[in-house]
Amino acid sequence: MKIVITSTGKDLNSELDRRFGRCAYFLLVDTETNNVEAMDNSAAAAGGGAGIAAAQLIINKGINALITGNVGPNAFQALSAAGIEVYGGAEGRASEVLETFKKGELTKVQTPSVGRHFGLR
Repeated sequence: MKIVITSTGKDLNSELDRRFGRCAYFLLVDTETNNVEAMDNSAAAAGGGAGIAAAQLIINKGINALITGNVGPNAFQALSAAGIEVYGGAEGRASEVLETFKKGELTKVQTPSVGRHFGLR
C-alpha cells in the first residue's frame, strides 16, 4: 500500500505537519517495502487553492491513503473522488504515526476536519 504522511521534514524522524495543503513535505511510504521518499509540497506557497493543488500532487503519485492532522473541504473532495482514504487527527513523529497506521489504530475521516483557508491562519 502506498501512503502519504504530511511532514515538517524529509524523513520519518520529522514531526507530522498538521496542515495538508500547506504542509512542508509529503513522505511517500510503501508499506510493503518500507521505502520512504520525501517530496517537497510545491503547493504550500500558493496564494489560494493549496489544498486542491496538494491533492493533485499526491493523486499523481498513485497513493492509496493520506495521513495528516487536518484536511479542508476542497482537498477532501478531490482526494475522495480519487479514491484516496484520509486519516486525520494524527500528531507526533512521522515514524510513530506510521506504526499507529499499520496497527489499524488511526481514524479514517468521512468529512473535512477544518474549514476553507485553515492553513493560512
